[in-house]
Amino acid sequence: MKNIYLISMIMVLTITSVSAKNRQTTQDYLSLKWKQVSTKMPAEWYGTEDAKLVAENVLLSQKEIGGWEKNKPYHHAFSESEKAHYIQDKSEIGATFDNGATISELRFLAKVYSHFRDDRYKQAFEKGLNYIFISQYENGGWPQFYPYKGDYADHITYNDDAMVNTMKFLFQILDDSKEFSSLQINKNQQDKAKKAFDKGIQCILKTQIVVNGQPTVWCAQHDEKTFAPANARAYELASFSGGESVNIALLLMKIDMPSKEIIAAVNGAVKWFEANKIEGVKLTQETDKNGKKNQIIVKDKNASPLWARFYDLETGKPYFCSRDGIKRNSLAEISYERRNGYGWYTDTPEKLLKKYPEWRKKVNAK
Repeated sequence: MKNIYLISMIMVLTITSVSAKNRQTTQDYLSLKWKQVSTKMPAEWYGTEDAKLVAENVLLSQKEIGGWEKNKPYHHAFSESEKAHYIQDKSEIGATFDNGATISELRFLAKVYSHFRDDRYKQAFEKGLNYIFISQYENGGWPQFYPYKGDYADHITYNDDAMVNTMKFLFQILDDSKEFSSLQINKNQQDKAKKAFDKGIQCILKTQIVVNGQPTVWCAQHDEKTFAPANARAYELASFSGGESVNIALLLMKIDMPSKEIIAAVNGAVKWFEANKIEGVKLTQETDKNGKKNQIIVKDKNASPLWARFYDLETGKPYFCSRDGIKRNSLAEISYERRNGYGWYTDTPEKLLKKYPEWRKKVNAK
């Protein structure tokens, strides 16, 4: 009897714990950012009533052209005025791939559709997928915004992984990812996805910066007509990108049976990252007498390597910018606002360098 009692108590405690965890998850999602809620909640959450309520917001806020605006908390309840705004502005320019927009909403819709099979979710997904197809340039690149805005957002945009996120999404569709299996994407859509992905790869190869005949890395954005590195915001000047180039190279490494051009592109990028690592320093914070935190670089011989976000196209040296657009040689020389409000260093190339030997071995074997 004692054993039966203990087993019963364990079952009760387990059920209670799971229920409490589910309640906690439901309560916590409102405190998270939309990017987390859209794709990183526990799988079962996308089958809850809360997820259905969020899905109504996602449907309402989709632009007529198929995409979504960026940086919107779609998981929060819309006021009547917000609902009116989204309805009134459906035809206005504002759909984008910036900051994960459109791709995040499409992934969210796929997740809730797998639980509820609401045809509206599938129709919105297909409309969003079509937005990806129609917004691609004939040369294979994607702008940051579509329809075009007539400014730097028209450039082929690698900044913040905008184009890479789009291509990874298409790659998963082609790879029959479980994430999209319930949608039963048809052959016509898959054929379009393959064509768009292949054109995107060709664009990546064409935009890679070549120095003295050697492929290096990429700029955060490239001119949509000439493929040349291009400026964006005043402090985002044309450069070798120590940040965005990482995920471009990792995307190329996903391709099975890569061409010699793709292999050369990855080899060139890895060689550039090896040559441009910054060692013996680390990024940290100091607090001044007024309690303000400030980003600084300090010497540390044991620190892991860092890379600058931007390297000058002529000198190859790291540079930093305030909103005046003037290049400076160190983080300390730029304004407090830009120094602490932007990511000037990154350690993500380390991820690429760790994966490279295995990839190289696999490529040689094939």
